[in-house]
Amino acid sequence: MSIFSSFLIDKNNNYYETLFKNFFSNNQDYYFVSFITKIIIDNIKVKMNRKELLELISKGESSTLEFKRKISSNIKIAKEISAFANTIGGYLLIGIDDDGSINGVESEKGDIYQVLIICEFNISPPVIPYIEIVGINGKDIIVIYIKESKSKPHKLDENPDEKNSFKKTYIRVGEKSVVASREMVRVLSGMSPDSKPITLSIGEKEKRLFHYLDAHERSTVKDFARLVNISERRSERLLVRLVRAGVLQIHVDSNYDYFTLIEKT
Repeated sequence: MSIFSSFLIDKNNNYYETLFKNFFSNNQDYYFVSFITKIIIDNIKVKMNRKELLELISKGESSTLEFKRKISSNIKIAKEISAFANTIGGYLLIGIDDDGSINGVESEKGDIYQVLIICEFNISPPVIPYIEIVGINGKDIIVIYIKESKSKPHKLDENPDEKNSFKKTYIRVGEKSVVASREMVRVLSGMSPDSKPITLSIGEKEKRLFHYLDAHERSTVKDFARLVNISERRSERLLVRLVRAGVLQIHVDSNYDYFTLIEKT
């Protein structure tokens, strides 16, 4: 059962007042109400039993699964959560070592409160986590599920109290959360429901790119810029437009991003 579900009481018993007095230590946290209410409503439906969690752990870390022994810093947790939201979603398990060993958490209530703070204040726009506690051999594991977001890109704010704080965008690549390239950030921005519809015209530059991809299979921003003698910034914009139009696919490598034609089925 989700920890939030355990706070649910009859509506006639002053639902929200009781909920927040139980969960938060003082009244200064009451402005959290709308954010937490969304989480409570969503988490009522979340269920994972001991067997399912053990099966998940046995698979090991992947593009959709991350283990953390404990919450050692807000930034590290924000990086994983925002990366899942920016990619295809995934599970973050608190209380599990990198090798899959089960350690449990010392204070599930304190850790969950910290996760909520991270999701609201260290990530922009905020991410809604789906949280529950699952017990294994007397040890509590915090299971955090993050859906793929419709409001990409989510950026990590390392210093939320500073007005000009530099924000980074992370995505999930294999077992790691890595900083997204500038072109990937543009692609993520174009996936937002609020982004303007794209109109595409195929000119000489695009045709030369398609011939190049037929011969070489992939192209980077630099490759395309050299091919048609344009700046890398313009090359990036054109490639991103082709990705948004469903003509190209962007791939993330350890050193650079590259583009390929989307295969027709």
